[in-house]
Amino acid sequence: MRLLVAAAALILLTACAPKLAPPGPGPTQPALTESAFVTSDGLALAVRRWLPDTDPIGVVLAVHGFNDYSKSFDKVPGAPGVGPVLSANGYAVFAYDQRGFGRAPHNGLWAGEDVLARDFADFGRVLKAAYPNVPLYAIGVSMGGAVVIAGMTSDDPAPVDAIVLVAPAVWARDTMPLPYRVALWAGAHTIPWVKPSGRGLGRQASDNIDMLRDNGADPLFIKDTRIDSIYGLTNLMDRALESVSKVSVPALYVYGANDQIIPKKATRRAVGSFLDGTPGRRFAFYQDGWHMMLRDLQARLVLEDVRGFLTDVDAPLPSRADADAIQRFDSSME
Repeated sequence: MRLLVAAAALILLTACAPKLAPPGPGPTQPALTESAFVTSDGLALAVRRWLPDTDPIGVVLAVHGFNDYSKSFDKVPGAPGVGPVLSANGYAVFAYDQRGFGRAPHNGLWAGEDVLARDFADFGRVLKAAYPNVPLYAIGVSMGGAVVIAGMTSDDPAPVDAIVLVAPAVWARDTMPLPYRVALWAGAHTIPWVKPSGRGLGRQASDNIDMLRDNGADPLFIKDTRIDSIYGLTNLMDRALESVSKVSVPALYVYGANDQIIPKKATRRAVGSFLDGTPGRRFAFYQDGWHMMLRDLQARLVLEDVRGFLTDVDAPLPSRADADAIQRFDSSME
């Protein structure tokens, strides 16, 4: 009888395992078309681009956050937009809808951290081939930051010259309370289709209320998330926290004191590992910053710092947000 019960339980768990988005129709050469990035397994991921009026001085690959999509890098209510600002300063900017988000196939389904990292690295290789004579940069926001970390530290990393990590998603399991971890595992393996609402948690992602309202009215911005997608995101965050110390190119890590999405404890651990005496890594701390730092009310300030870093990865940031940043961060935690 016990054997039968155990077998039944195993069948139940197998039947309700976290669901991954299916792969594309088949192997192909990654490519950039007029409207999409075609992945190595043949999926077409929608692309936005902001191009300068002259030959670019650099190329930027922008990677969006969880439940968001490439629109997040365009001009939005209350913020000028990464793409418009950087293209006006001579950069060619490309952003794509990652699998499961925006206009990409299988909306709402998690694709797996290896797949997301591979897409980023492949897109980087396509852009490097298209623009071989200028530097290639990457900007990763929240989940996108974790994807950039994974894609830069994989066995076949993206050919990127420098990266900007904007409040990267590093809230790994071993920085979470045990009851949260248990509930997440149980939910993902028993009721993976359930979409728990975060509306009652009282967390605010930005001080730009007009932008938040615009997201709320946008049908492509995911409001309710499958629990197995949250489980998959946590796998990615585990990997990002473990791998952030292995980034081998110049990197800028930015974080805001008012971030209510990625906890300070997890971020402090990631930043400590990220800095770790390695040259070329910078940390900037913004006292008035929230989670959506490139769309907050002080987005212009942060964008000017990003532009300054891309111009000269060794120069102090225009706002001096990198001055005594770790000490100011630590003081904010007291």
